[in-house]
Amino acid sequence: MLQLIEVTSELGAGTRGASLGVGALKVAAFNSDSTFFSEYNAVEVPNYNQYLFSPNTTPSAIRIEHITKEFNEVFHSVKNELTNNRFPFILAGDHSTAAATIAGIQEANPGKRLGVIWVDAHADLHSPYTSPSGNIHGMPLAIACGIDNVSQKVNTVLPKVEVYWKGLQSLSKEKINTEDLIFVGVRDTEAPEDYLIKSEGIKNFKVEEVKKEGGKEIARQTLKILSHCDIIYVSFDVDSMDPDEVSHGTGTPVPGGIPVKEVKELLNAFAASEKLVAFETVEVNPALDEKKNKMAETTLPIIEEVASIIASRL
Repeated sequence: MLQLIEVTSELGAGTRGASLGVGALKVAAFNSDSTFFSEYNAVEVPNYNQYLFSPNTTPSAIRIEHITKEFNEVFHSVKNELTNNRFPFILAGDHSTAAATIAGIQEANPGKRLGVIWVDAHADLHSPYTSPSGNIHGMPLAIACGIDNVSQKVNTVLPKVEVYWKGLQSLSKEKINTEDLIFVGVRDTEAPEDYLIKSEGIKNFKVEEVKKEGGKEIARQTLKILSHCDIIYVSFDVDSMDPDEVSHGTGTPVPGGIPVKEVKELLNAFAASEKLVAFETVEVNPALDEKKNKMAETTLPIIEEVASIIASRL
């Protein structure tokens, strides 16, 4: 059975409004007479967004102490659904909590090798030592992979941040191998991330490749590369799409994204894989949408189709 998990935290983002993403999708569903939110059961994960109004005392990892609480909520929710043989279909605010999703998947699947497919404009490989912003939505993969990247350090990190950071990394007993991580559409990175991508040999299917070969073919190649993995998780950040075609209704839009047609092909092919055990959509932000609710209106039919394909094979 497919289970919706609604995560409305935006503690990890640098701009406000990602917590409204799930609501924006529901508005889009209502206005289009979609039955998506009545077809599947949903569970709401508690958020700690009230701490957005508290002073920030950890500039290299903003609000990391409160994000730790959110991570535990998401971790247990994802783990619980998988343990009870339900497919977690996560609709999340900012991308930081994807690290907790990954930890929950691993906890529920001990001894299984997890492949991660990251459909995103960003690599999200920063740590408190390297982040130019301190926003933790740019750090989930460094958490999941257990990467500090201290050799590329640009920040002074407070001792209490180091403690919380190690705590986030230890949420998962196993770390994601970088050879089990595939990027699709990543096109906005900083030097410390470029260093990791090159040194670790992380595969990135660039937008130009997706346009040339098509989403279905890129998905085939991605799944082939990860054929040694037992299970797979897909994280779909809506900023992977071209903002000029859709809208700028996401926290960090980047020009030159993947066309919507190719995104649909790509995600549908992943959805059809028997190895897929969890799917996540993040960073819909109606507060930043210059076309009213266009990002949610574009995203909804994409995830409706993905969910339908997954549900049909469960």
